Amino acid sequence: TLADRFLEITGSVDKRKLKAQMLDTLDIERERGITVKSLAVTLKYKSKSGAAYTFNIIDTPGHVDFTYEVSRSLAACEGAVLLVDVSQGVEAQTLANLYLAMENNLTIIPAVNKIDLQHIDVEMVINEMKETLGFKDEDIVKISAKNNLNIDVLLEKIIEKIPAPKDDDNGRLQALIFDSYFDNFRGVVILTRIFSGKIKAGDLIKFWATDNEYIVEEVGTSMIERFPKGELTSGDVGYFIANIKSISDVKIGDTVTSAKDPCENPLQGYKAVKPVVFAGIFPVESDDYDEFKKAVEKLKLNDSALFV
Repeated sequence: TLADRFLEITGSVDKRKLKAQMLDTLDIERERGITVKSLAVTLKYKSKSGAAYTFNIIDTPGHVDFTYEVSRSLAACEGAVLLVDVSQGVEAQTLANLYLAMENNLTIIPAVNKIDLQHIDVEMVINEMKETLGFKDEDIVKISAKNNLNIDVLLEKIIEKIPAPKDDDNGRLQALIFDSYFDNFRGVVILTRIFSGKIKAGDLIKFWATDNEYIVEEVGTSMIERFPKGELTSGDVGYFIANIKSISDVKIGDTVTSAKDPCENPLQGYKAVKPVVFAGIFPVESDDYDEFKKAVEKLKLNDSALFV
């Protein structure tokens, strides 16, 4: 819901198209009110001082089962908003995600949400955040995402506290892959954060972990939909398409660099995904085996964490 308010206040989505849980694209996310899949968007915001800012935000899952999903997103960021539900208080997953953010040396802005709920002791939750998480009174922003209370205060706090990315457009290309998905018409779409250098259509790039080389076909930014642009430069978060046919060729957390003039070292944080849930699945009718096999292969196209 907070992400919805960000989209609304920044005017990033036409009001006619705005709907609840805009960044939750899976049916189960909408049904259960949870986030499973991270989604990155680029927002334009004019502050109270009149200055124009670009926010690249990633809406990440909160549940501890999605720790790797969160950790690779945090590696792409300068700061994080730690959202505590006033009706739930400080949970184990709150601590787990806070420690992940601290390991990545991020600037953390604590916010307590749903302060408009009746029969809830907001001050008790704030004291819990101060005692358990070590924040001060002036650090914590009290908001209600549902009723648009103090969302502008939170946005101004982000501008004040979170540092802008370093400007290194002239360095060698060094970009982090923090997510990817499969497009039936374009192949694998890679979501990336540029740490140094530039990337544009026609560039020959290399993936550090696999040593595979590709020619970039399109780059751009994401605002629910894809918006192509001329190039991505240091500090930008966006996507690129490079005629990659299989999502298993893309390793999340890998470093993208120039094939002709590579960077000296990869970005830190890449690790191979380890399966933790195992299942043996069989079709009820043996005649359905081929259809079943095709269905699993299609599923694997969209999820690089699935091993078959």
